Amino acid sequence: MNNLKALRYFVAVVDAGSFTAAAAAIAIAQPALTRQIKELEESFGTQLLHRLPRGVRMTAAGVTLYEASQRILSEADRLSQNLRNGLAGAASVSLGVPPTLGRVLLPGLFESCLQLPGALPMRAREAFTPALLDWLERGIVDMAIVTNPPPGRKFSLRPMINEPFALISTYKKGRPQSLSIEQLAELPVLMTSLHHGIVDQQLRTLNLSLKIEGIIDSVDAIRELVIKFGHSTIMPVSVFKDDLNSGSIQITQISGIQLSRTLVLAQRRDRDKAADFNIVEQLIESEFSKLERMGAFGLPNLRV
Repeated sequence: MNNLKALRYFVAVVDAGSFTAAAAAIAIAQPALTRQIKELEESFGTQLLHRLPRGVRMTAAGVTLYEASQRILSEADRLSQNLRNGLAGAASVSLGVPPTLGRVLLPGLFESCLQLPGALPMRAREAFTPALLDWLERGIVDMAIVTNPPPGRKFSLRPMINEPFALISTYKKGRPQSLSIEQLAELPVLMTSLHHGIVDQQLRTLNLSLKIEGIIDSVDAIRELVIKFGHSTIMPVSVFKDDLNSGSIQITQISGIQLSRTLVLAQRRDRDKAADFNIVEQLIESEFSKLERMGAFGLPNLRV
């Protein structure tokens, strides 16, 4: 499709940072590439790229199109692969999960799906709760594990587990095993915007607020800042459980209030549930139960 080709060219230019580099990367003459982007801008009736002396920079409209293009092209590639493999009619279930949960839940769940008779196909995508609910509403995913979703009539919500938050920081010998909520409020912390909203809402009952050092919507980036640069964060305890073994971080319990998130399996109410959906739902519940028995979501035995 010409439209898809134009989107691929646009993404290539953004990723490469210039028309020259993009033309070399995708093996197309630069004038032809420039013309394709110009026609794309004319079709949308807006400028997508600022042409700079050295390279390009996206306009606000360009950012919107770039994000949409990545989703569209990913789905088009998946459909094309399915058609080539004769899987267009095969059943599959697409699951959305938050970045804080992916590496905890997905490996065991994926293996369980593979062990089923016929190896039930499962696809998984990561995003924070607002994006997951949007994807669920638009049918991009079939079900999603979301955090503290707002009540509403569009989705059926099935609570999976209530997980405590804790203060995560670089390990220091002699640091207390717990901090009061008042002490916590005095410490500068990094947080994702979603977790900040959840914790801040719970702290309002005590007329307290957090001392935010920075809002970073990247769990991996926060992990690096904590482990390598000595920053602190408030995060669900499962996110850093594996890092405890390295001795590089410490999980400190918060006393005075139980800060927590609720992980919920969300599905659209107006969608008929296939048998495969019921199977995956049962596997998700089973995996959560197994992880809970293993202590993945509980506060560890803290050292002093």
